[in-house]
Amino acid sequence: MSDHRPPTHTPPVAPQDEPWAELRALTAARVALPRLQGWRIAPLVVVRQGRVAIGDAIARALRADIAVVLIGERPGLSAPDSMGAYLTFRPTPQTTDADRNCISNIRPEGLAYADAAVTLTHLLRAMRARQISGVRLKDDRLLLDGG
Repeated sequence: MSDHRPPTHTPPVAPQDEPWAELRALTAARVALPRLQGWRIAPLVVVRQGRVAIGDAIARALRADIAVVLIGERPGLSAPDSMGAYLTFRPTPQTTDADRNCISNIRPEGLAYADAAVTLTHLLRAMRARQISGVRLKDDRLLLDGG
């Protein structure tokens, strides 16, 4: 963490694109939060009809170092019950998609909530330790496991 910034939170942020997205976001948060003991977690913010970049503005307003945006897929897609998690270290108004990590297809018939929580917490810990996100930060668990 930077010396010039006050202590920060990591906010789970849940933009909503359809009615069940909020329930899925809360389920994912309940699975992930116990894995983040010792972290300061900002309040959950629910944004209706939001997009990924809303997390940048919310994180800046809350002085959070990391934004986590849980967003439901648009209705009409092949997996409308799917959710994505977008993680950004120190988001700014200039943040691009290349600065974010994405965990996609979070749903019972895709990436299970528990598995997504493992990936989410691994990436959050790596972001905090290396102070980077996006294309510069990979999920290296398979490399660490020798797989």
